[in-house]
Amino acid sequence: MPQLDFSVFPSQFFWLTICFFTLLFIMSKFIIPKLGEMINLRKEKIDSELATAERLKKQVEEGIERYETALREASQKANLALQKTKDELNDTVNRKQSDLAARLNAEIAQGEQRIEAAKSKALQKIEEASVDLAVDVLAKFGISKVSADKVRKTIAGLEGE
Repeated sequence: MPQLDFSVFPSQFFWLTICFFTLLFIMSKFIIPKLGEMINLRKEKIDSELATAERLKKQVEEGIERYETALREASQKANLALQKTKDELNDTVNRKQSDLAARLNAEIAQGEQRIEAAKSKALQKIEEASVDLAVDVLAKFGISKVSADKVRKTIAGLEGE
């Protein structure tokens, strides 16, 4: 193998050294600075994007906080409106109940008056019927001289005792 031939080894070493240092020079002067520049540009872009992302994150958090505040305020207003409506409905219901109670009490009083009138009428009819019955019973026993007025006076005298 020719690469292991020691007679050509110094010339190969010479050209290896020249190629190595030439490539090293080209790399250090042209390629590595461009790579470093690209890395720096990429780093700056990433930092810029991170700063933008952080700024947007803060804006979103502020927006969320404003939303939550508005939601709390709306909820409080809704609760107040609901409580106000509930109180108004309770007042209306109480007024209607008191009006109904007053109307029912008036109807009950009128009903009691009608019952009392019907009761007194019924008692009068019972009294008249009992007087007629008493006169008929006395007539059956042969006492026909007793008038309905005497029977009424006798019953009234018995009630007075």
